[in-house]
Amino acid sequence: MPKKKDDSKKHKKPNVNPKLEGFDVKIDSFGEIQTSFDIDKINQFLNEEVEDKKLKDRDDLEDLKKDNEEEE
Repeated sequence: MPKKKDDSKKHKKPNVNPKLEGFDVKIDSFGEIQTSFDIDKINQFLNEEVEDKKLKDRDDLEDLKKDNEEEE
């Protein structure tokens, strides 16, 4: 008799950054992306936490980061 798959693995939530707790993404029947967070909040998180590979070799990157921190 074949073994039954464990259903608990399907419903286990992934480990996420605490700033993104409750973030959920769904795609509706029209192919539109529905999220539980505002896109501006997602972009702000990505700007703070993820290094942009295209910008890492720029000499003025540190200056840009300082300017953004001063605006907040």
